[in-house]
Amino acid sequence: MLLPDNMRPEECIYYNGAIVLKVLQAEKKISVVDLYCRLREQYRMSFAILQLCIDWLYLIDCVIVKNGEVELCS
Repeated sequence: MLLPDNMRPEECIYYNGAIVLKVLQAEKKISVVDLYCRLREQYRMSFAILQLCIDWLYLIDCVIVKNGEVELCS
């Protein structure tokens, strides 16, 4: 859900997408597995939420996904 009506902000894709972007700004390019491990450890993000975030960020041209790696668009 992009904008939840009655949920905590930590459960929406906008909030989690911002966290993914924050990690990508520091790394520029990272494998999906490494990204998931880091987000699970620091933010307790599930893989399903990560996938939705990556899909959304790809659709709005913020990231490129190629060969199992996620890269921040310039």
